[in-house]
Amino acid sequence: MSYNVKDYMDKTFMTIDVGASIREASKMIAGGEHGYIIVTEKGKPTGMIASKDIVVKVVAKGMDLDKTRVRDAMNSPLVAIDPDEDLLKASEMMHKQGVRRLAVVKGGIIYGVITSGDIAQRCGDYVDKSVKDVLRWSFPMR
Repeated sequence: MSYNVKDYMDKTFMTIDVGASIREASKMIAGGEHGYIIVTEKGKPTGMIASKDIVVKVVAKGMDLDKTRVRDAMNSPLVAIDPDEDLLKASEMMHKQGVRRLAVVKGGIIYGVITSGDIAQRCGDYVDKSVKDVLRWSFPMR
């Protein structure tokens, strides 16, 4: 049983250019199934913007949604993980970086996003497998 990031990441995600307006980003988030968008610059993933970022960094400060650019409110650099890493590494990285989602990137190409919710859904299975592995290593069958 695999517990690699690539097996649990969400492969559907939206992207937006750093120069787009916050209004455009807000409309995309409102019309999408996720509360975030991957931000690109010249086609390369460079950051992420979430609905909370828009509220806290733009709306609460009374900034103009049409004049404020995504680059002004996004989180950058993009916190990313390799698709072949395991869920434990992803969880540790989220904790260390203080984020709830990681872009899944390899060779500069984004393949998906994994969230703390994705990991939480698989946590029980992962712990069960880990306990079985420890027992198997500690008490090998003869």
